[in-house]
Amino acid sequence: MKEASAGTLESGDILIQIAPAQKGLEIELQSSVAAQFGRQIKTVIKDTLEGLGVDNAYVKAVDKGALDCTIRARVTAAAVRATGKDVWKD
Repeated sequence: MKEASAGTLESGDILIQIAPAQKGLEIELQSSVAAQFGRQIKTVIKDTLEGLGVDNAYVKAVDKGALDCTIRARVTAAAVRATGKDVWKD
């Protein structure tokens, strides 16, 4: 795994930066709505990575009001870039 990112800092989006980690998933979240939705955002990130087989990663997420579908898309794109594994290929 190498460092990679996906997303923007535009309103309604989320910037996901992913890097290798020694053990487990560590998620750092910056969001103006973290008090209300932080747990949900982290769960979507964690579940998406685990579904892709990524068990060891440091993730920095800067949220600008992204919906769950956008979060999943950005996490998937960053993970594909970081691992080189094409999840869209049969």
